[in-house]
Amino acid sequence: MSRPTELEELVEFLHHGNTQIRQIAAENLVPYSKTQPSIFKHDQLTPIKDLKLLVKDYAPIAKNALTILINISTDPEILKSLSEDDAFLETIMARITNPKEPTADLLSMLLANLSKSDSLSRLHTLHRRAVPSLSPTATTALDQLLALFNAGVHGKYNPSATFHYLAYVFADLAKFPLISTHLLTSPTPSTPPPLTLLLPHLPPPSPRPLRLATASCIRNALLALPSSPPTTTTKTTTTTTLQQLIPLLLPSLLRPLIAPDAPFTDAETALLPPELQYLGPPEHAGREGDVGVLKEVLEALWLVLVRGSGEEEEEEEGMRKEGGGAYAVLRELHLGVDDEEVRGIVERCVDVLMMGKDDDDDDDKMDEGGGGRRRRRMVVEEQEKEEEEEEEEDDSEDEKKIVEVF
Repeated sequence: MSRPTELEELVEFLHHGNTQIRQIAAENLVPYSKTQPSIFKHDQLTPIKDLKLLVKDYAPIAKNALTILINISTDPEILKSLSEDDAFLETIMARITNPKEPTADLLSMLLANLSKSDSLSRLHTLHRRAVPSLSPTATTALDQLLALFNAGVHGKYNPSATFHYLAYVFADLAKFPLISTHLLTSPTPSTPPPLTLLLPHLPPPSPRPLRLATASCIRNALLALPSSPPTTTTKTTTTTTLQQLIPLLLPSLLRPLIAPDAPFTDAETALLPPELQYLGPPEHAGREGDVGVLKEVLEALWLVLVRGSGEEEEEEEGMRKEGGGAYAVLRELHLGVDDEEVRGIVERCVDVLMMGKDDDDDDDKMDEGGGGRRRRRMVVEEQEKEEEEEEEEDDSEDEKKIVEVF
């Protein structure tokens, strides 16, 4: 039997009885969690068991233990060990909901990694005792995390944490139909759906991770939402229909697509949701500049438009009314970006908006050529706008030349 290496011996000190030795071991093992994560898998994952216990240790030790777990939780075997451990999940919940927990943001990051496992969908049904300082009515782990995100995103609940990475947890869990329905369902007739808690963080200047996770959560929730959600209303919950969701989601999805100097006409401005008609500093931080976030926002918008365009006349009329200002926003975005994937999603959104609005006969509005006609219409409008700008530039140059001649 070969003797353990110095590194393996260091790992064994994670469960030493002396606090200082545990602290030194955890601190020195952090770099190896990135370069040699396999050292934490020997002896049937004994180091993982030690690290789970160290999360409850003194703050400096817990911080290093959590950092190691975050770095190595991408390994499938380790992910399974962490995500399926009910006792460890309860440890995370107990500590993250403590308003004085110094490692709350690290716990949020670990939960974001663990949510890659389907087993974490049980947060929706995992009942916990209510946390009075957080929410007296939240009695499931998922509802407590939603309340925590809402209360603590600006450091108001825990001065040491912002809980931004919880948005990634919601984004991953939203792919499950039951959780999607929960996020898009109002708890009471007078309370908006839980998903709306994330909407204020979609546009800049919110940090990029928060913007990306929020857009992904909206997209995943709409994608997983059953086509025929339950229609019953109880004393505690009330179903939110797709038509009710449109005015809630559409303004937030359009806002990051609008440039501060967008040349909308008065008629186009009047078609925008009221909260978007007179945006200006400091209310408006500009159009989303990150292509990755922009794609997620547009995919979510496309789903809102598609899911909101029903076959019934009443639903179609509601979609036309709410989406009336979206066309001008998409047109200017199409003009202002060069990324072909972004432009492609914009064109798909326009296809949905233009359903039933073509000048051609209704019989062929949905055929293969219909989408091409709508895209050509957008391209023609762009070309006409560019030609007008070129003419203005030419006129300006002519004026300069005339002045020079005389």
